[in-house]
Amino acid sequence: MDQSSFKDYKLSYEIIEAIDKLGYVNPTEVQRKVLPFALEKKDLVVRSQTGSGKTAAYTIPISEMIDWYENKPQALVLAPTRELAVQVKDDITNIGRLKRIKATAIYGRQPFAIQKTELKQKNHVVVGTPGRVLDHIERGTINLTQIKFLVIDEADEMLSMGFIEQVEAIVKELPKDRVTMLFSATFPEAVKNLALIFMSDPIYIAMEADGITVDKIEHLQYRVVEDEKFSLLIDVTITENPDSCIIFCRTKERVDALYALLTGLQYPCSKIHGGMEQEDRLKTMNDFKRGAFRYLIATDVAARGIDVENISLIINYDKPLKKESYVHRTGRTGRAGLEGKAITFVTAKEESYMRDITEFIGLDIPVISNPSKEEVSLKKAAFDKKLIDKPSLKKPKNDHLNKHIMTLYFNGGKKKKLRATNFVGVISNIEGVTAEDIGIITISDTHTYVDILNDKGPIVLAAMKNITVCGKLLKVSKANKK
Repeated sequence: MDQSSFKDYKLSYEIIEAIDKLGYVNPTEVQRKVLPFALEKKDLVVRSQTGSGKTAAYTIPISEMIDWYENKPQALVLAPTRELAVQVKDDITNIGRLKRIKATAIYGRQPFAIQKTELKQKNHVVVGTPGRVLDHIERGTINLTQIKFLVIDEADEMLSMGFIEQVEAIVKELPKDRVTMLFSATFPEAVKNLALIFMSDPIYIAMEADGITVDKIEHLQYRVVEDEKFSLLIDVTITENPDSCIIFCRTKERVDALYALLTGLQYPCSKIHGGMEQEDRLKTMNDFKRGAFRYLIATDVAARGIDVENISLIINYDKPLKKESYVHRTGRTGRAGLEGKAITFVTAKEESYMRDITEFIGLDIPVISNPSKEEVSLKKAAFDKKLIDKPSLKKPKNDHLNKHIMTLYFNGGKKKKLRATNFVGVISNIEGVTAEDIGIITISDTHTYVDILNDKGPIVLAAMKNITVCGKLLKVSKANKK
């Protein structure tokens, strides 16, 4: 049966309700092919381009099959970059929100102690970069004994970034009786070998040749002299006048320089590269998703983990170092069935490299003439108007889901010997409230956050001002942020 609605799958009411409120309408092709096998707990090797909905293809079934009562992690997702790890963690949290699924992300350049504390709490899913996951394994700060599901996301990037040995070391520490799913936008021989190492008799699902999106993305190239790249960039941004655009550079130094030049010309832009602090990188990504600025200048680190709708234009200011990176860069546009455009600047000595890319993706990329002075002049007024227009900020995709959820803050935690079951027992005894109205509970040493579902937050907030938890009257308030 080729299911055309999420209701056609064996999914619980809580999952169906959550994905409906998140705006998922009908399953994408990769979701239709993956969901039935994933829900049957089959090992899978999936080749699918970015923007195809492949993250939800595994986060939906994992969220469905998680046992809430088990306190130790049941699923481990390995991602090549911090941005992708955070994105996947957020997706699982949103999809599993009504089932109270707790997910945590662990990655480098974040204090180890913070992650150690987080891993001590109840966690259903851990999403992490290989290096940091292995670090926690070696220090004994992560419990993998109950892992039932392993996902290796962006497997080709894991290989190209040199993570394969770390991934193999992690897999050796996992229970043998598990479901393994491997996702990759491209499918080089090394990825096939990876599947042979980690799986036995997996089901192979291939979407499009080497993950390149042809029907929704227009691929073009301009020929340019290196010293004239910036002038061409200005002309192209004027003639294309995109609502949302990523400009890819080869190095962080180039990103910084280009950002300074475009900022000087009053372009609404920001930057992201591996040399930035993680907090700044995450803030930049969140602002870009909200539409706070239109131009993002980035290194390839941003080709992973950018799940932003309506990116209309990708510009390869510098050619990617690897053929596979072209797929991942251009996959930032043409997402979720929308159309997009990918433009690459090519110098004379890079022409042979571009021929290698076209052979790799199986697609001829036409060379077009640079914008004429007349065309630039004709479109300059519209560009200038959009340049000064205030952006229309987008609501986060979980906004509708969160409308019915209130997070409460209590000024007591582990140091007061409080546990999640204590809060569940007390809150579920409030008149008009049941255990099904209680969402994710996060307990730290000194305070606790409790999600109250189904618009019951005001009732619980008022009642808990006069009710003790384990004999302790705690201060309670609506949380500003979690």
